[in-house]
Amino acid sequence: MASKFLKSNRTGWMMAGPAAVLIGMFVILPFVFAILLSFTNQRLISPNPTEFVGFANYRQLLGVATLTLEPLTDQAGLVQTDATGAVLYPALRGYTRNNPDFPNLVGMREWFSLDWGQSRTFVLARDVVFLKALINTFIFVLIVAPVQGGLALGLALLINQKMRGINLFRAVYFMPVVVSIVVVSLLWRFIYDGNSGLLNNLLSAVSFGAIPRVDWLGNPSTALGSIIAMSIWQAVGFHMVIWLSGLQTISPTLYEAGAIEGASPWQSFRYITWPGLKNTAILVLIVITMQAFAVFAQIDVMTKGGPLDSTQTIVFQAIQRGYGKQDISGGSAISVILFVIVLSISLLQRWITRERS
Repeated sequence: MASKFLKSNRTGWMMAGPAAVLIGMFVILPFVFAILLSFTNQRLISPNPTEFVGFANYRQLLGVATLTLEPLTDQAGLVQTDATGAVLYPALRGYTRNNPDFPNLVGMREWFSLDWGQSRTFVLARDVVFLKALINTFIFVLIVAPVQGGLALGLALLINQKMRGINLFRAVYFMPVVVSIVVVSLLWRFIYDGNSGLLNNLLSAVSFGAIPRVDWLGNPSTALGSIIAMSIWQAVGFHMVIWLSGLQTISPTLYEAGAIEGASPWQSFRYITWPGLKNTAILVLIVITMQAFAVFAQIDVMTKGGPLDSTQTIVFQAIQRGYGKQDISGGSAISVILFVIVLSISLLQRWITRERS
């Protein structure tokens, strides 16, 4: 006769079974296929047979090299310059197009360059667009994670009060979260419009026309920052609710004891509130990081990765290549790279915030 423990286990597995099957079919199995496809040349629709190519997709995505060139000189040994006075260097195509002396540079393009005295070092990449997407994604995460988490904590502290109408403020702050990100992106695209956008009109009215109109999404120097600002505003209410739930688990008697001891508001926050929010902070940090790495909808709706690839991101690249260009093996390789990055950062965050004896 089965024990009560085995019966309860059987009941638990029966209840969790359908969810486990769905997760296995639509999450685990596709990811396994993505890993396998990343080592092939598979295209979404192609008459050619699939071939195993090893790490070729990863080398194509992550291939980077440097090339240092000396300036061109004339017969007298003087450095040559152009009409504007800029120093001239040999053309890169002489090194990256079928040059037997530099076989590792064939097919590469210039990513950026650095001047060291008279010489110039060129950083070359096999896939410049993907590396731009990688850098943009890290910039997005490094800005969004601390700013969004800090703002959400500040809002949670403000609305963690017992006063009339506080629920209205909670609803207002949380409202952008329940609106579709596509709808929010469309609204902010109108706000950022370079001609008649609300932001430009507001800045012009406040400055009496002194601030010129800016094409926020059409300028490479402002496009990514504009999307970052919108993303922080859209999701801050979600993390505010998580912080608020953590705040409400802290016993009020601790604050009463602190007040009796003469603790200032800052001391109460430092020695009572923040230690009580440690586990909540870990959750918020990990959730924000994962969400930030997965940024896609804002890019797709607002800029399509432009202008000049200034808003490319890893997920946007994976979907664009996998389905837009039908390069399913390249898109799979990008997905695996993203998984490794997010997993590594999550493990690092968990190790940093671990319990110490």
